[in-house]
Parts: sequence; structure tokens; C-alpha cells
Amino acid sequence: MPKNAFYAQSGGVTAVINASACGVIETARQHPDKIGKVYAGRNGIIGALTEDLIDTSQESDADIAALRHTPSGAFGSCRFKLKGLEESKAEYERLIEVFKAHDIGYFFYNGGGDSQDTSHKISQIGEKMGYPITCVGVPKTVDNDLPITDNCPGFGSVAKYVAVSIREASFDVASMAKTSTKIFVMEVMGRHAGWIAAAGGIAAEKEGDAPHIILFPEITFDQEKFLAKVDHAVKTYGYCSIVVSEGVKNAEGTFLAEAGGKDAFGHAQLGGVAPVVAQMIKDNLGYKYHWAVADYLQRAARHIASKTDVEQAYALGKAAVELAVAGKNAVMPTVVRTSNNPYTWEIGSADLADVANVEKMMPTEYISEDGFGITEACREYLQPLILGEDYPPYKDGLPQYVELKNVGIAKKLASTYELK
Repeated sequence: MPKNAFYAQSGGVTAVINASACGVIETARQHPDKIGKVYAGRNGIIGALTEDLIDTSQESDADIAALRHTPSGAFGSCRFKLKGLEESKAEYERLIEVFKAHDIGYFFYNGGGDSQDTSHKISQIGEKMGYPITCVGVPKTVDNDLPITDNCPGFGSVAKYVAVSIREASFDVASMAKTSTKIFVMEVMGRHAGWIAAAGGIAAEKEGDAPHIILFPEITFDQEKFLAKVDHAVKTYGYCSIVVSEGVKNAEGTFLAEAGGKDAFGHAQLGGVAPVVAQMIKDNLGYKYHWAVADYLQRAARHIASKTDVEQAYALGKAAVELAVAGKNAVMPTVVRTSNNPYTWEIGSADLADVANVEKMMPTEYISEDGFGITEACREYLQPLILGEDYPPYKDGLPQYVELKNVGIAKKLASTYELK
């Protein structure tokens, strides 16, 4: 008899995470002999804990297909980290209790490193409790820091947004630099890995092109060296454009933008590093500045998504279901690059045990010798990931996105779960 599937979205959403959801749901509908209904967790794993499940069979084929061009998380996401099996035993047992009640035999969790860790732990607790549950992770993270997979869905579109934005803003600054602003600082995401910041470097095709400086989390910030580089750019090109990662640290290992406090995953809460860097330039060099924080704009910009990214996000959602119905457990589909020029790729897979909680940092050979730019090897890696346009449909000048009905199913358990 077919078993039902559970699908949930986790962590920061992206321009293409719904394309993965589309791949999961459409492919599951093609396997009625193995998979009954696909239930989505409302607000991620919280939906499973609270038995708040969405019946995706209530959505039309057309609306599910429209997820492919809709940004954000259609079913709601969350920042909620399940800890170790013993430490959070009651929560894992609650999940199995809910899965039993709703005849769920497949678990698809769409997220980054923490989410892959959760998928792995659920496969373990299912085995320990004698409840058969097939767990397959679906990769997603704008930070591009999951190991084994060549790249992560969500990153290519953010990379495209950052490269386009720094190029366009720099044209603006260059046109005004003689009598006005000479410094532009754009802050991008990236707590520990500088992949998004590096993407800004794609915009510079020849000597003197912006961005003139990239600040990576992997490179310790040296104020004296940085200010000398800024001054040189202004005196040479008339202005200086800078891309800075939110995770840049000083010699003491402190984030330049540390605001104090922790987020739900226990990570340091970061404030804005762009104004810190801009004010530093003003105080020491006297140049007039403007700064911008890309923030949610960079990960929500479906209107300028990379076609490559959209195709890979969908393919990985599809592959997750195909792996599951083939009997694979505790795995995650991956992107395998087979050629740089022409760019070609295929689907592979990795064990969740090898993916969970492992961060892929920028390789040293991808960062220029002076620490302020990218190398040709980095450009060769990044360039294919931003290729192609995949515009959503437009109406009256605005992109048209789908909003699902998200019909909940009746609860079956007498017990409830209270979020702590």
C-alpha cells in the first residue's frame, strides 16, 4: 500500500526553494503506487511537531506548477533546530507519533546543513523505534556552503542578483563621483562562507571595473590595508565600489557587525556591517559614501533568478522523490558538475551523515592574493551558475506569483505539542 509523504521547508527561504517543492510534489503525483498524499508542514518542522499538516492534494496541478516561478516558502519556513537524539528525544518521538497517525512513510526536508542533520536524525530514530520512514534531504541554501554538492539551489540566483546590483549601482556612483559620492558599499549575506560576496566579482570583467574590493569572512579584516586599497581605487578610478559579507571578522575573531544576542540556531546575531565600513572610510579618508544592505531582496528576487538555478532546484526536488521510491534512505541528491565549458551537470547523491553540519568554505585558490578579489578559477566556477533568465509571468507590469490555499488536515492525536 502507498504511504503518505511529509515535505517541509526550513531556514531562510530563497527565490527557488518553491521550485524544489514543485519538483517534489509533481514527481510524487507520478508515483501513486508508492506515494499517497504529500502533506506539507506548516512553517517547516514545526508543522510536524504540532500536527499542523497541509494537504497539497487540494492544490490544482496548475498552482503546483506555478510554484516553480514563485519565490519564498509557499508552506512557511522556520528557524527551529532539533538537537541531539538524546537531548531532544521527546521531540523526535513526537514526530514519529505524528507520522504514524497520518501513515507517513517518506520525509523530505528542504534546507541547509541543520536541516540535513535533522533528516539524518529522523532516519536514525525511525530505525530505533521500529517505524519505517524513508528520509531524503533536499538541498537549499543561498550561502552555498553544503559539502559534496557542486553548488546549492538558491545560490545561483542570489549570485546573479548581487553581480547585477553591484554593476548597476557602480555605474550610478561612477557618473556622480566627480562632485559627489565616491564610495559605495553593498552588504550581502554570508556568515562564515564568502560565496555570495565572491559573486559580486563576476561583475568585474576588466581592470578598473567594479567592485574594486570584496571583503570575505575567510580573510581577516585588516583596516590599514583596506583603507589603502580604498584610497588607491578612488585616486585611480575616481570612485570605489565595495562588496562586504556580513560575516567579516577582525583579528580578534569578532564580527565587525556583531550586534549581540543569538538567533534560533545559536548563531551570533549580526547587525549591519556596511555602515560600519562606510563610516570607517569617512572617518579616515573623508570620502562621501552611500551604502546598501541587500538583505531579503537578494534572496527573494525571483524576477531576476538564474535559469540554471531554477532548473537545478526543480531537478533536485524531483530526484529526492526518485531516490525515496527507489528505496534509498538517509541521502541527499546533489549537483555534479561534469564540464565547465560548455557547462554541464548531472544529479548525484550523498549520505546525510557526510552532509550534516559540514560547512563548505571558499577555497584559498578562489581568493586573489591580496585578499580583496576573486581569481580566474573562482570566476570559472561561479559564471555558469548565473547563466540564463527564467522570468515569471507578468501582468500589469508586475510578476504574478501563486498563493496556495494551504488547506490543513484534521488532527488525529489527542496529545498536543507546545513550542518551547
